[in-house]
Amino acid sequence: MSDRTVEEVFEVIAAAAPEIRAALVERVGFESEENPSGEQQIAADVHADRLLEERLLTIDGVGHYASEERDHVISDGEGYSVAVDPVDGSSNVESNNAAGTIVGVYDAELPASGEHLLGAAYVLYGPRTTMVTAHEGTVTESVVENGDRTTVRDDVRIPEDDGVYGFGGRVPDWPADFEAFAREIEQELKLRYSGAMIGDVNQVLTYGGIFAYPALRSAPESKLRLLYEGNPIGYIVESANGRSSDGDRSILSVPADDIHQRVPVHVGTTEYVDRLEAALD
Repeated sequence: MSDRTVEEVFEVIAAAAPEIRAALVERVGFESEENPSGEQQIAADVHADRLLEERLLTIDGVGHYASEERDHVISDGEGYSVAVDPVDGSSNVESNNAAGTIVGVYDAELPASGEHLLGAAYVLYGPRTTMVTAHEGTVTESVVENGDRTTVRDDVRIPEDDGVYGFGGRVPDWPADFEAFAREIEQELKLRYSGAMIGDVNQVLTYGGIFAYPALRSAPESKLRLLYEGNPIGYIVESANGRSSDGDRSILSVPADDIHQRVPVHVGTTEYVDRLEAALD
């Protein structure tokens, strides 16, 4: 195994992106079953999951595959573990809004904390298909065409001036301390919230600011999954000179006990995430 394995994972994700994007058009119907997180699957979720499992496990050096759509880890020998959210924002498909794919490559069996990440990436299916990768402290943005990547931004860093914000969850379900923080932020930044974490995080990576899906009154563990969403996005943002936090510490430091564990996610520029943690103390 080597760092080449991480790059091969990125290549497989890029090559699959056109097919996953096509499935968002062709497979918009709902499946009869829910995924392990209790969310109704669309046919594109199932298709993307099966496609990625098949292709990622053919890589030498990848031995384990986990997905938001599966209730257990698929093992096929020794090697790195790859955790995938095949279609992030699948609830946006019917309304034709942004969706994406998220991947994290771990050097440990799952569940594992973000400290075991070797690389992470996401694909955004917007007006263009773009891919952001993080590996060895460098974040790169590419355009994906016909499964091939063309770099458009090297060494991506989150801008520190001004920016945008997007906060998930229903406002009446926000804890009082987070709501107070949100009222401050809305006086300073522009609101950008799409309903797909990938779209919102990409806005922050482009313009600066903060994205958060906080702990909720009804769900202190929040909504997003640690292995498939919180860790990979935290890794990318921290590699881009930003910060991630569960409200108290880096998301990458959160111990992982279950493959479908949830975690509050707050990512963005250091200034805003520092302020958020202070507000939640």
